[in-house]
Amino acid sequence: MSDDARLSAPAVARNRDAILAVLRRVLPETGLVLEVASGSGEHCAHFAAALPALSFQPTEPSAEGRASCDAWCAGLANVRPALPLDSAAEAWPVDHADAVLCINMAHIAPWSATLGLLRGAARVLPPGGPLVLYGPWLRDGVETAPSNLDFDASLRARDPAWGLRRLEDLAGEGATLGFAAPEVTEMPANNVTVVLRRKP
Repeated sequence: MSDDARLSAPAVARNRDAILAVLRRVLPETGLVLEVASGSGEHCAHFAAALPALSFQPTEPSAEGRASCDAWCAGLANVRPALPLDSAAEAWPVDHADAVLCINMAHIAPWSATLGLLRGAARVLPPGGPLVLYGPWLRDGVETAPSNLDFDASLRARDPAWGLRRLEDLAGEGATLGFAAPEVTEMPANNVTVVLRRKP
């Protein structure tokens, strides 16, 4: 595939190594990592190259995004061709994964997309399997950085269904679906990585 298909997200170069450090700690040694909302595919390519014992399945709703994922991941034997996936759909094109990864989706999609992500992850993950989310979250008792408040306002101005989400809402919904309390890792630029594991 031509390099012309490759989309680029500048933030990837800034956060991919910090995310990878968490993934090395929380992902299983082997198995399939299902990435929901892969975007350009740059994260998937970086993680797959660094974690060759794992297989990766990128997904992206748009055909343009899937083409970009496939272009970035070309030559990586442990990456499957990108699939279309709507996180809110009741049926996903993958019925089992050892881990589910989702980066920077919750705040640029309706809340129903995150609820669908939780339901889908509960369906496909084994007991103990991690759902890993990265991005900015609002947290009770934790002061929100002014830059994140500005970001939230700009998101809601673009689409009233968008905006930063409360981590406590995520944890509460996850608990009803059999996920343990979230493990939160502080990340650069006022982001966090959140890991929800399916209870045994």
